[in-house]
Amino acid sequence: MTTVGLLRSLSRRKLHAAPVSLAYRFSSASAGGRTTELRLDGVKDIIAVASGKGGVGKSSTAVNLAVALSNKYGLKIGLLDADVYGPSVPIMMNLNQKPQVNQDMKMIPVENYGVKCMSMGLLVEKDAPLVWRGPMVMSALAKMTRGVDWGDLDVLVVDMPPGTGDAQITISQNLKLSGAVIVSTPQDVALADANRGISMFDKVRVPILGLVENMSCFICPHCNEASFIFGKEGARRMAAKKGLKLIGEIPLEMKIREGSDEGVPVVVSSPGSVVSKAYEDLAQNVVNALKELRENPENEVQMKLNVPHSSSSS
Repeated sequence: MTTVGLLRSLSRRKLHAAPVSLAYRFSSASAGGRTTELRLDGVKDIIAVASGKGGVGKSSTAVNLAVALSNKYGLKIGLLDADVYGPSVPIMMNLNQKPQVNQDMKMIPVENYGVKCMSMGLLVEKDAPLVWRGPMVMSALAKMTRGVDWGDLDVLVVDMPPGTGDAQITISQNLKLSGAVIVSTPQDVALADANRGISMFDKVRVPILGLVENMSCFICPHCNEASFIFGKEGARRMAAKKGLKLIGEIPLEMKIREGSDEGVPVVVSSPGSVVSKAYEDLAQNVVNALKELRENPENEVQMKLNVPHSSSSS
């Protein structure tokens, strides 16, 4: 069966999600409190990169985090683009081919930069709109998780759709998420939505690995003066208020936008740059957070990580 056939089969299947009440009985993923059926074969950890709203750089964060985990730290990484309506990973990762199907009728992820990728953008025509209702979206997400031969992975990074609706809850309920990374800009409007995302993961008992402040500041390339276009240290203050940790501060850089549009993540195109170092530090903190969860499985939600105060934010 081709990928087209698999896509057509989505309309004939329904995903039977667990009732919301079940989510409240889940303990930490790494604590082993969830049923083994929630695991993906061969995948050690699954982390969600999420935001309460779109436009805060969640996908660019997920892409560069995944590539940094693979290239810098030598881990086996997968990247799932769970934003069915607005898939960005194929462009950002320069993926042009459709996935093949193996003899077990599972799709084979498309690989680039050492990362195995799956996205709805690989299964439909480039400019085709997806006018789908909830059940179709849920079925598509099931296909892109359990209907994929991920092989052996250390970490599967899930680029979550923005918001806190059915798709987000379904993913949180039906996958054994080891933790979530919340991405926000420093401005109050974005932080308010990020707070809703934190509350959602708290309710479904998914540990928050930490907050990432994206577009933390802009450094003028001519005078090196820092401008805090979206506000200053908003995510840091929220992290402190919620008892969480800030695990990354990503500056507003033209190289990030250029790399995203050209399909070359900035950690690949500019490996020695300040922004690449910021993504690598984020990757290291994620690795530390997952290690801490394994060593302290009773620690379900609040992580004890420290990120040095960046000089650009001082």
